[in-house]
Amino acid sequence: MTDAVWKPHVTVAAVVERDGHFLLVEEHTDEGVRINQPAGHLDPGESLLAAAVRETLEETAWHFEPDALVGIYRWQIPGQERSYLRFAFTGTVRQHEAARALDAGILRTLWLSPAQLRAAAPRHRSPLVQRCVDDWLSGRRFPLNLLRDAP
Repeated sequence: MTDAVWKPHVTVAAVVERDGHFLLVEEHTDEGVRINQPAGHLDPGESLLAAAVRETLEETAWHFEPDALVGIYRWQIPGQERSYLRFAFTGTVRQHEAARALDAGILRTLWLSPAQLRAAAPRHRSPLVQRCVDDWLSGRRFPLNLLRDAP
């Protein structure tokens, strides 16, 4: 690492299961079309929960209601200095705005079973996609009051 100050990219993700299928997005990336949870960067002044709600709506047109934290994940891209700190939330989606335009780069939303997701592993945006689902399937849930914003 250089002498520059190291700062991980803080991101949020939504792990949403409905009827045995997980809500995902197919998106354009520098590496081609990839599959990811609805996810994105934390904006300045934004809480982690608000970011997860916003990103899910922007990328899927679904209104997300978080009810637990699945996990906090650190991932460094192999061979690069860039690293990510991901807060993955689970919850429900209730209202869908079918006519809403999705974020630039998002091709479509997908509902995939765990087997379908695993079969698509070469197209995952990062190893965090499967890890978050595996942790969700294993029952990992932490209360949202674990997170605190200082006044």
